[in-house]
Amino acid sequence: MSTKPQLSFWQIWNMCFGFLGIQFGFALQNANVSRIFQTLGASMDDIPMLWIAAPLTGLIVQPIVGYLSDRTWTPLGRRRPYFLVGAVLATLALFFMPNSPTLWIAAGLLWVLDASINISMEPFRAFVGDQLPTSQRASGYAMQSFFIGVGSVIASLLPWILAKAGVGNTAGPGEVPDTVRYAFYFGGAVLLLSVGWTVLRTREYAPGELRAHDTTVRMPANEFDGARARLSGAAWLLAGVIGALAVWRFALDKQLYILAGLLAGYGLALIGASVMRRDRALAQIVGDLHDMPAEMRKLAVVQFFSWFALFAMWIYTTGAVTQVHFGSTDTASAAYNEGANWVGVLFAAYNGFAALAAIAIPLMVRRLGLRVSHLINVTLGGLGLLSFLVIRDPQWLLLSMVGVGFAWASILSLPYALLSDSVPAAKMGVFMGIFNFFIVIPQLVAASLLGFLLKHFFGGAPIHAFTIGGISLIVAGLCVLRVQEPRVAAVAATGH
Repeated sequence: MSTKPQLSFWQIWNMCFGFLGIQFGFALQNANVSRIFQTLGASMDDIPMLWIAAPLTGLIVQPIVGYLSDRTWTPLGRRRPYFLVGAVLATLALFFMPNSPTLWIAAGLLWVLDASINISMEPFRAFVGDQLPTSQRASGYAMQSFFIGVGSVIASLLPWILAKAGVGNTAGPGEVPDTVRYAFYFGGAVLLLSVGWTVLRTREYAPGELRAHDTTVRMPANEFDGARARLSGAAWLLAGVIGALAVWRFALDKQLYILAGLLAGYGLALIGASVMRRDRALAQIVGDLHDMPAEMRKLAVVQFFSWFALFAMWIYTTGAVTQVHFGSTDTASAAYNEGANWVGVLFAAYNGFAALAAIAIPLMVRRLGLRVSHLINVTLGGLGLLSFLVIRDPQWLLLSMVGVGFAWASILSLPYALLSDSVPAAKMGVFMGIFNFFIVIPQLVAASLLGFLLKHFFGGAPIHAFTIGGISLIVAGLCVLRVQEPRVAAVAATGH
């Protein structure tokens, strides 16, 4: 085995530049899709179910794309064809979505948009693992975090910037304002051009070269036991059915059906995989999930608490800030809308701080290692969320966002650097896709449980979502200490 050569700063820049466009699309989606839905007649009660497309498409698409890209080789390589196809489809969805004539067409386009972005995004994670030696992977994922931060800030502020430039920010009933429409057009162009830059300005190792460079400890042969999987699947399926019946019988929060559905869905996947031939995609993916490396299991716990906290922040910041820091729950009041606008500034701020943190994180890693750096960063994020409970001047919440920005940049980079040394190069894509489960599942669990927890333990006050989220981030940091630090390839002796 030989060590992969180290890449220059600009080579890493080129291979990560496409993430600028991908995050542009995600940020426009996150900030404006609910607005489009409401414009087309959706009620607030409808919006959570309309939004379920986002986590579900990631849950389904990413492992499939990872599995396929591991087995692809074309003149463009194995990851870049997926970058390009996903970017073209996502660009078309961005162009059409603000022109949707009905709510259900917009909802369908959200599925197309999210699936297309996931088709591009998943191979980007594996691409860094493919191209970079262990000693540079933290820098590669940090560069992705930098572009995520930059793309998020610009895209989140784009409708506001266009409004300041004189573009119309209102429209007739059932019509999307020009600020949103032009922002989506611009975002589609940025997405396609930035991904195109990465496709044209990078190369990939051929499969034989990757095998020659693979320094990962070999995994044992897949010993997926079909009989045991069927029994386990039946147990998970039964648990999901019982959970759904309990929600119905005791008139619990309807969002708990999502959690019951997750349990039942995993059970069905196990049963389905157990009766398939071992060379079928579902059987391979479920088998790899069942037999994932020990370090990946430990990182799954870290990811669960991290993304549970982030989802709590995304869902409840508007309700908490408008109620506590601006003193209003009346959505028609000036105070409420001023607070809601300030939340947009806070979200742009934490993404901006994340872009800056992405510059500092490689320096932290060189001095402190991956685990301790991640512990420090997510702890800063946890303290940032907890500070919402004591800060009353909304201007000072910008300071809270510094900690959240460091956590966000770290969550988007260091777990992937820890993971990439634990999985074989031949399965880098499918394991990165499976790893996405531990981003999506905590969001679905949070959507199911947070309302229940706040209602029954915190009097329904949205500010206490920050109590739950802050503690959850600190727990994530402590859990990362259980993960083994990757072995850094001995490149110093070679002069690289």
